[in-house]
Amino acid sequence: MRLILVRHGQTQWNLERRVQGGGSDVELNELGRHQAHTAGLALKDEKIDAIYSSPLRRARDTAREIARHHRRRVRVEPGFIEMDAGDLDGLAFERLPQVHPAFWKEWREGNGSIAWPGGESLEQMMERTWAAVERLRARHPKGTVVVAAHTFVVLCLMLKALDMPPGLFRRLRLEVGSITVLDLDGDRARLVKFNDTCHWKEV
Repeated sequence: MRLILVRHGQTQWNLERRVQGGGSDVELNELGRHQAHTAGLALKDEKIDAIYSSPLRRARDTAREIARHHRRRVRVEPGFIEMDAGDLDGLAFERLPQVHPAFWKEWREGNGSIAWPGGESLEQMMERTWAAVERLRARHPKGTVVVAAHTFVVLCLMLKALDMPPGLFRRLRLEVGSITVLDLDGDRARLVKFNDTCHWKEV
């Protein structure tokens, strides 16, 4: 199966640098809608067998921009919701070191096993999102599937597919509106494309 992972377009919370987890149903802003539109144009000539989305509006609206070129309905898959940031959802990132210094230090320097206060860890999220991918593989074993989702959904799936440790996420940057592609063949996975933003960088 070819898995095309699209991070949703920009929201106001992205601009404000606020924690935007699974409990925050924030809509796309004007630039985010344009990024979703250009992602749809970038994928319009792909032979796509199915399009899935996180339940959150920012991902669903991104998926709809892709679906309009393919006569495919967007299917919501709860397993692709963004990380549960618990008590810190909506907080400005600049406040995290003051509000939860111990957590913030471990999140930035540890192995990725720490859970967000009242939320989940990267390891838990990797298992959750990979279980969702396995459901897709059962339905579309030889197909090309688009998933519109979030930063940590894309990073967790890529790290899990390539058998990399969760803490490696700190070395990776994923832009809003970007496209990442994985080819999954049995137990083998190949990263075809990562963080591609060529479709909107010129704007």
